[in-house]
Formats: sequence, C-alpha cells, structure tokens
Amino acid sequence: MSTLLVPQPEISEVKEVPRSPVRPGKRHLWLWLAGLWLLSGVFIVSPDQQALVIRFGAVVAPRVLPGIHATLPWPIDSVRKLKVHQLRRTVIGGDLADSVLGRLQPISAEFLSGDENLLNVRVVAQYAVSEPRDFLFQAEDVDGLVRAAVESELAHRIAHTPVDDILTTEKTTVQNEVLQTAQRALNGYHVGVVLSSVNIEKSTPPAEAADAFRNVASARADAIRIVNQAEGYANSLIPRARGEGAQMIEQAQAYRKSKVNRASGDATRFNEIAAEYAKAPRVTATRAYLEAMEQILPQIKKMIVDSHGDLDLTIIGRDTRSDTTKGEMATR
Repeated sequence: MSTLLVPQPEISEVKEVPRSPVRPGKRHLWLWLAGLWLLSGVFIVSPDQQALVIRFGAVVAPRVLPGIHATLPWPIDSVRKLKVHQLRRTVIGGDLADSVLGRLQPISAEFLSGDENLLNVRVVAQYAVSEPRDFLFQAEDVDGLVRAAVESELAHRIAHTPVDDILTTEKTTVQNEVLQTAQRALNGYHVGVVLSSVNIEKSTPPAEAADAFRNVASARADAIRIVNQAEGYANSLIPRARGEGAQMIEQAQAYRKSKVNRASGDATRFNEIAAEYAKAPRVTATRAYLEAMEQILPQIKKMIVDSHGDLDLTIIGRDTRSDTTKGEMATR
C-alpha cells in the first residue's frame, strides 16, 4: 500500500503594516488653533468704555473697567462693550433740522400751557450710560423710554406754567425741573442712564396766533422800557433834589452865621464907641461924624458952593445932560 503525500501550502509570515506618523505641520496647525481659541478670551477695554462678561446668557462681570482683561474663550464667554462717557441725544417734539436731508423746519409737538394756550415746543435731551448691565438688559428701547419720560414730565410742567413765563423768564426753571423729575422716573425704571441736560430748543406759539403774541410781547417790552425810564428819572431826580436841598441848607447856615457874626461885631463895636463917648462925648461924636462922611461922600455927586457967592443953577442941568449922554454912549 502506497502512501499518498499531499503537498502542504506554505504559510507566509504576517507582518503588521506600520502607521504613518503625524506630520509636524498638522501638529503645529492644531497648536496654533488652540492658541487662537485661548486668545479669544483676551479683550481690551478702551478708556472711554466699560464692558460686561456674559457666560451662557448670564452676566458674570457687570462692570469691567478700561484695560487688558482675560476671560474664558468663546463661545463660553462673550464680551459686550459700551461707551459710558458718550453723550446720547434724543429729541422730543419733532426732529432736529438737517440741511442734508432737506429738513430745514421740522415740526414741533404742541403742549397746553397753564393758561390754556397752545405752544409748539421742541426739546433736546442728552444722557449717558451709568449702569451698563441695566442699559443692555432692562429695556428693549432705552432711547424711546428716555424720550417718553422727558416728554411726560415736560407736558406736566408746562401744564402748570403760564405761557408768558415759558416764553420769557421761566424757561430755565422749567428745564431744570423737567431734568430732575425725569431723572427720578428713569431711576425707578432701572434702565442705567443719567440725564445730562434738557434743553428747550424751541418754544413758539402756533402760526395762527404768532402775530398776536408778537404784539403782546412788544407791548410788554414797551411797558418795561417806560417803567425803567421812569425809575431812572426818579433815581436821578431824587439825589439831585437831595443835593440841592443840602446845598441850600448849607448856604442858609452860612448866611445865618455871617449875619450873627456881623451883628455880634457891630454890637461889640457899638459898646466900645459908647464907652469912648462916655469918656469924651465931643471928640467921639466928631470922629463918628467924620468916619460916616468918609463912607458917604465918595458915593454921591458933590457940589461945593461958597456961602457968600452966587450960584449958577444952569450947571446942574448941564451936568445932568452930560451924564445921560455918557450913559447912552456906554449902552451903544
């Protein structure tokens, strides 16, 4: 019996296929991407800004001051920045004039004054952000809320003020009171804004009554001018009268003093003459007579005639005519 030999297949060795190594370029790329992702959490806040950090919709840092800061990378954290020092402006009662858009005379809102007169008023309010978190999340339209608060307080204040006061002397008072009351209302809403100014840019009567208002204003200005003139005249007249009165009193006192002094001097001189007359009556009388003649004779026209001579009376007439002619020539 023969043996059948079956050929066995050759078993080859199984070798593992080596894995291709990671390329260095891809590894660096992943490192760069990871670094950029981490750097997305670094942010800079400029000096005129403040920032909020929001993590999955919740505010975790409500007020981040200027500088360089770091937080968790996006999309874990997100940053919102606000210019807190920037003044924002809203207009109540129409829009501001804009020559570019051709809006030269924008309409104004009408308000009813305390004495039931209509006024066209346009107000510009300026405000800034005080609390960034409240400003972003407490109200959907902060500008509209500020405008509504100022308009409400403005209507309330104008309704309690006469129209003449609003157009003239009480304008600044109305602005200050509206600013204060509107700020209190906004604080109650917690919208995170602070009013900087409320300025009444325009306050005019309706066009139909503009002429009447101008006439009233002109008459009031004339009345004020006349009153001022009268007060000025009175203020100038009273000091002048007082000065003249004081001058007259001083003159009267000086005149009285001079008369009293002269009378005292005459009385003293008379007493001295009386004493001398008692000592030597004849000599004193002759001396008094001569002194009197010294004062009288130089003031009168004299004509001396001898007691035994004849007197030519025609010389009296000639002297009179000569004096009259000299007087007429001096007048001419």
